[in-house]
Amino acid sequence: MAKEIKSDTELLRQYHTYLRLERGYSPNTIEGYEMDLEKLRAYCKDHGIDFVKMSFDELQEFIFEQFKGIQSEATQARILAGIHSWFRFLLYKDFIEQDPSELLEGPKKSKHLPTVLTLEEVNAMMAAIDLSSNEGHRNRAMMEMLYGSGLRVSELVGLQLSHIYLNEHYMLIEGKGSKQRLVPLSPVAEEWFGYWMQERSTWPLKPESRDIAFVNRYGRPLTRAMVFTIVKRLCAEAGITKTVSPHTLRHSFATHLLQNGADLRVIQQLLGHEDLATTEIYTHLDVQDLRKAVLQCHPMNKE
Repeated sequence: MAKEIKSDTELLRQYHTYLRLERGYSPNTIEGYEMDLEKLRAYCKDHGIDFVKMSFDELQEFIFEQFKGIQSEATQARILAGIHSWFRFLLYKDFIEQDPSELLEGPKKSKHLPTVLTLEEVNAMMAAIDLSSNEGHRNRAMMEMLYGSGLRVSELVGLQLSHIYLNEHYMLIEGKGSKQRLVPLSPVAEEWFGYWMQERSTWPLKPESRDIAFVNRYGRPLTRAMVFTIVKRLCAEAGITKTVSPHTLRHSFATHLLQNGADLRVIQQLLGHEDLATTEIYTHLDVQDLRKAVLQCHPMNKE
């Protein structure tokens, strides 16, 4: 028998706690799920439906309305993930006896090959950093960590000084779902981080930034948006016309490791992927590599 719900406010509070503590989701994921849940609540209110005890048919109608005008498979998949999460929570907490979202099907996300920079383009980005500027050494250290260690931008801006072990040449990274992993520091990244630490010691720091590795000019933690801006500006100055984000440097890190003989499972651990299938996207090679392989290895091309 389903448990009685005292109030929507209490129920939503429990759902938030469930996402944060029991599922270990990141703040961004929680925010996205709760925003989609608000859309579901608004839809149910407009149509006189109980947003807890919805039927499968009612859910299908809601999904149909939500997907109108949304062509992005990723956005559609995220909305569905939020709906599934909500009803799994209700079932897990015994507020419902059957999950109406269980049979909902969404688009199969097509795997697009990620944009990857060549080594020459990475070097051009690094060279575009103005080391005479106040942020020069900071920006170089950040770029070296994004490319040299394959960090996500959220991992970079949240990186703590107390989690950087220069003597052991490792960093402790907190990734998605608060999962931790050890990531090696390259000698080049260590060198530029050392320059940045000397510079950082002269900057004004807010109390909340004492243990934050990378701060802005006002002594506050950097935002992800600021890192995006820095990367895009460096690409423009380097003459790179590809669509590039901080994640592109992570893709490039993985691809260059694979092309130079690194084992796929090692790359999986470095990137913090739970599923090896996620890492397998880096097994792509560009057209020139494929052509070179055919010319060198196919027997019809050998004298």
